[in-house]
Amino acid sequence: MRGWWRETTGLVLPVSCAGCGGPREQVCPACEAELTGSGPRGVLPRPAPAGLPEVYAAAPYAGPVRSLLLAHKERGALALARPLGVALAGAVEAAAAPCEAFGPVPLLLVPVPSSRRAVRARGHDPTRRIALAAAGRLRRAGRAARVVPVLRHGRPVADQSQLGARGRFANLAGALELVPGGARLLAAGRVVLVDDLMTTGASLAEAARVVGAVRPPTAVRPGPPSAGRRHPPAVVHPPFTAPPCAGDAVRGRHGPPAAAVVASSLSSFE
Repeated sequence: MRGWWRETTGLVLPVSCAGCGGPREQVCPACEAELTGSGPRGVLPRPAPAGLPEVYAAAPYAGPVRSLLLAHKERGALALARPLGVALAGAVEAAAAPCEAFGPVPLLLVPVPSSRRAVRARGHDPTRRIALAAAGRLRRAGRAARVVPVLRHGRPVADQSQLGARGRFANLAGALELVPGGARLLAAGRVVLVDDLMTTGASLAEAARVVGAVRPPTAVRPGPPSAGRRHPPAVVHPPFTAPPCAGDAVRGRHGPPAAAVVASSLSSFE
């Protein structure tokens, strides 16, 4: 109901750019260019948490980009999911590019989940909404892509906005888990973890830990005969090691997870 009311009022009240406050457009061309104009780049927070995958960001988290993300996340400007999704789609393509020499594979966009408390307070899940817009953009460009929301919070976490880097790492360590059936879904393509914003990298590192711990069946070993019968084949689950980008036909995986975000802290671009 809250999202419906916000979208309806946007039709009858004067519209201004959520990035700069300019009149008549929810996102003016200049602010839209801030999202996508410079192209996605590899980013690295300092200090970087252990286990952080390679991350690509569409833009620095500053100026109009910061305003657009906050308007979408905290003020319910849901129509901003489209331009933010365009920016995220570019970062997803950059994250998947190192494996493209081996041929295109379906892209699986795995959103970093918000806590249930945050979703209730905001009235929507901003990262998942942007991810859906990004997947739609990729499909319209002819790329097989879908959102696979296989991560969830396994325990309560504190509000990250009040914590420093070390506090965020400790707060999220072991907090996420895979939903039932998630391993099967992750075997269908190239996993790209997605989020709206990276500051310390704690959320993406925790998401990568969960995805990296998935152990899909890799071999079948016949069981020993007994009393004229054979035991069912035994499925072997060796410890996870990141396979090459070429993928492994037996594992059904297509390289280690990468990550893409709409924006990242200014310092991570240095």
